Amino acid sequence: MNDRYQSPLSERYASKEMQYIFSPDKKFKTWRKLWIALAETERELGLDIGQEQIDELKAHMDDINYDVARERERLVRHDVMSHVYAYGQQCPKAKGIIHLGATSCYVGDNTDIIIMAEALKLVKRKLINVMAKLAGFADAYKDQPTLAFTHFQPAQPTTVGKRAALWLHDLSLDLEDLEYVQSSLKLLGSKGTTGTQASFLELFDGDHDKCRRADEMIAAKMGFETCYPVSGQTYSRKIDTRVINVLAGIAQSAHKFSNDVRLLQHLKEVEEPFEKDQIGSSAMAYKRNPMRSERIASLSNYVMSDVMNPMLVASTQWFERTLDDSANKRLSVPEGFLAVDGILDLYLNVVDGLVVYPKVIEKHFMAELPFMATENIMMDAVKAGGDRQELHERIRVLSMEAARNVKEKGLDNNLMELIAADAAFGLSMEELKKAMEPARYVGRAPQQVEEFLDGVIRPILEENRMDLGMTAEITV
Repeated sequence: MNDRYQSPLSERYASKEMQYIFSPDKKFKTWRKLWIALAETERELGLDIGQEQIDELKAHMDDINYDVARERERLVRHDVMSHVYAYGQQCPKAKGIIHLGATSCYVGDNTDIIIMAEALKLVKRKLINVMAKLAGFADAYKDQPTLAFTHFQPAQPTTVGKRAALWLHDLSLDLEDLEYVQSSLKLLGSKGTTGTQASFLELFDGDHDKCRRADEMIAAKMGFETCYPVSGQTYSRKIDTRVINVLAGIAQSAHKFSNDVRLLQHLKEVEEPFEKDQIGSSAMAYKRNPMRSERIASLSNYVMSDVMNPMLVASTQWFERTLDDSANKRLSVPEGFLAVDGILDLYLNVVDGLVVYPKVIEKHFMAELPFMATENIMMDAVKAGGDRQELHERIRVLSMEAARNVKEKGLDNNLMELIAADAAFGLSMEELKKAMEPARYVGRAPQQVEEFLDGVIRPILEENRMDLGMTAEITV
């Protein structure tokens, strides 16, 4: 197979479980389940279909004769009718009632919905597990002071755990979107060639109630509550857009996380896992490149750009349907899911092995803290009898001098020494050090983390506790 294109999504990134959901086996076995559901429904609603025919269909539900279907498709150029033919070869007694009254979208579109619903379940499971790992990390480091950054410039401190809570909050929003779309998915049902159910109205001798019931009965047999109330030949292609939007939302969150990890790794404060025999660079042997986070970003870019595909398909469909959706859907929907599957495996792997370097964090923190402590120092000096306006000006001048020492001379920040030497403040170095306690500057960050975990995340994890415990296997 090395002489033809192989998708990196299946070769390098996506799990076997997600690959199976979008496999030919899953697709065509679902087609056969739908044909059985249709035949059973038509029998139950009074059509002349025997139980022996149903049993024959069920006996060959999983042993698909792919060779017959492939050979037939070369002749007739129609995938659905080729599989109807192949199924009929195995089920001679039921041959005449397979696909009765249906159009190709009966199996094609209903299967697409079924597969997307199942794929969303796997995405949700992985998302929940990433959230659980992030929650543990946020809790463990909720009290660890660290520099916060706005515009990637040092800003008022936060904690390592609070930053992780921001990543976690993004994922909780993605989970809300996923569950909403998941709960809204319905089957197409048995709507016929233009969505009017004309063929079924003919089969049921003009009985509108039986046509309505057929949809509901098929939906129930396939594990859905109901079908979309109206359609053309296909379900509205906006459904695909809604689904891919969910995947793109997860990709956005993952990309943000990967950006932050890569920046933190540059600062040597936090690192993604790096294995014993892993090579960071072919030239620079000492390097520890954040390749997992980079891959998250790369795959996320692909998923976010994939949103345009279902949008273009939905907006350019003509009337009750055109077939220019087909090739696009075969690529954009599966590959969006396969890519997000790889992203979540990487995310889980990175969070599970994140390495934190408190000493480096403290060093960076303390290098900037003198500037951030000046407000508190000024208040202490005023309490001791100083003039607020005069002290403000003195701090401004001394801060600029200390900044020049750091930026122009490469020296350590000596602002505290400069203040201690200035009689206007009347504060000793010992008194100034009391103002430099890092925990004084993180505000409510530790409490915010605990309140967020208790109020939002832990109830989610408890509700989904049966899905916890997944691990991620990264193949390359």
